[in-house]
Amino acid sequence: MAYDDCDDLLAGLRTATAKRVTPWGLDGPSLLQKVPDGALPAPESANGRALKGSQPPEHSGTNVHEAAADEPDVVKTDGRRIVVIARDGLRVIDPATRKVAHRLDLPGRQPERYPGGGGDSQLLLSGDRALVLTREYPMGFERQPDRVKPVPGHTRPRTRLTLVDLAGTPKVIGSMTSETEFVDARQTGSVARVVVKSRPRIDFPVEPHGGRSEQKAVERNRQLVRQAPLNAWLPKFEVRNGADVKSYTMPCGQVSRPASYTGTTMLSVLTVDLGKGLGDPEPAGVVADGQTVYGTGASLYVTGTPPQVITWGNATPKPVETRTDIHKFDVRGQGRPRYVASGSVQGDLLNQYSMSEHAGHLRVATTTTPMTSPESPDSPTASTAAPRSASAVRVLAQRGARLTAVGEAGGLGKGERIYSVRFIGPKAYVVTFRQIDPLYVLDLSDPARPRPTGELKITGYSAYLHPTADGKLLGVGQDADTKGRTLGTQVSLFDVAGAPRRVDTFRLPQSSAAAEFDPHAFLYWAKSGLTVIPVSRHTTGGGEALVLKVGPQGIDRSGTVRHPDAGSEVPVQILRSLVVGDTLWTISSEGARATSAATLDDQGWLRF
Repeated sequence: MAYDDCDDLLAGLRTATAKRVTPWGLDGPSLLQKVPDGALPAPESANGRALKGSQPPEHSGTNVHEAAADEPDVVKTDGRRIVVIARDGLRVIDPATRKVAHRLDLPGRQPERYPGGGGDSQLLLSGDRALVLTREYPMGFERQPDRVKPVPGHTRPRTRLTLVDLAGTPKVIGSMTSETEFVDARQTGSVARVVVKSRPRIDFPVEPHGGRSEQKAVERNRQLVRQAPLNAWLPKFEVRNGADVKSYTMPCGQVSRPASYTGTTMLSVLTVDLGKGLGDPEPAGVVADGQTVYGTGASLYVTGTPPQVITWGNATPKPVETRTDIHKFDVRGQGRPRYVASGSVQGDLLNQYSMSEHAGHLRVATTTTPMTSPESPDSPTASTAAPRSASAVRVLAQRGARLTAVGEAGGLGKGERIYSVRFIGPKAYVVTFRQIDPLYVLDLSDPARPRPTGELKITGYSAYLHPTADGKLLGVGQDADTKGRTLGTQVSLFDVAGAPRRVDTFRLPQSSAAAEFDPHAFLYWAKSGLTVIPVSRHTTGGGEALVLKVGPQGIDRSGTVRHPDAGSEVPVQILRSLVVGDTLWTISSEGARATSAATLDDQGWLRF
């Protein structure tokens, strides 16, 4: 629900934030946040429009969860150009001539300007415009007699949006900066929805050694919160278009609150139309934390796991079962997004593929692991303890401003955790693992009565699942022995039309696949069954692109693509692959290689 006015907003934020204060300010050692197990730092979609009078060659797009919601990545193509985020800026490749056509330095990506930190960038593409989204890391701190003070100019995480015109020689035509932390973004048509989060800008002194007691420090910090002005919480966005500079602040009337909240974090969803340029980001906010974004083109969901608090002066708290909060925004149309509902489910989400919106319902797969004290005989750290984790798929419906569970299928993989999830229409496919990999098939056609309909137990696990052109399911993960020890990359083809069965398997010992952790690294070209998976060899540390041919009856190895050694101590790793016309392009930090998609014959190497 929205706040009544700015006074109501400030009072609510002060009260909620004061409850979370520690002797060190906010989010100090007293805030214990569980990191979801498996967390580590689909149909093809293509963005962009053709030049007038010409049609770009057939091409692949970023491997995304939902075709209507493109996702930022380090490489994008519209068939006419390949745009790459390199270490020091942007590279634009002309796939027709197989040459680097342009180079462009980007603000926020010069490490010498950010000692101790740097920039982490991704991009979105629409027509002749690219939007570069950069997460600028916080810099160092310096200790003064009475406090630890951030280095001037590098005080907090920053988000930088850079709009680039690609029509001719690439040039920066606008930028937006804010003291926020970039979370993720989704794009439909030319409109991008950018999710950032911010924390209150309150300068908490740090007690020197031998100073006040912790309880007195907490009371002092609470008083600082109660005196903080509203703009300490409301994020501000500075937009530069040439010499024109404007600032925008989150309006009070656009900040909402779920049923329970902490006041220590605010999520903001911004709107950027790449075709129109940077202006008022029209933010909509909710007082909540968030780490995972899932979008459909019509809805945007942001989820977070709230931290558990130790109250100073009290006994050690009892074990708390983790939960995931879910916040829904309506992003239909091109205007300001609208916060519509929040809900909560038990357990942790693995990643965005743990969510799916279908027929008016949100399906969510989570793993619940009860938190116990290390001294407890039930502690998972004890040698005699048996794991008690279990997973479930829940179906949620929107009831007013609440996302409410209307159905649940629980008890999946007892003693295990989720390693991958894929929702396809009314079906869900869930992989759990500890020693053996059960692949569960669930029927969700009746939202009130989701039910498992099949289970396949095999050694190893799939960390990423992808539908194939003929209705089968391809899994990328790790082979393992009967004790759960991983052995190397395993690619499995499953027939899930009836009782699930494995049709074929390809194994590459002593290796790992990037797609296990980042689905953007996976390429499946449905037209030919071409499948490209960047892998890293454990024995040498070197990387290569494993090229497979996936058909109705099985998996065949076509070969590998490698990039030249750059001469550094760090082996070259292939990051992405894409298809433009008849050419397979592979991208690494060192350059791009063009290869025949049919024969894998080398067609050229471009060093960045």
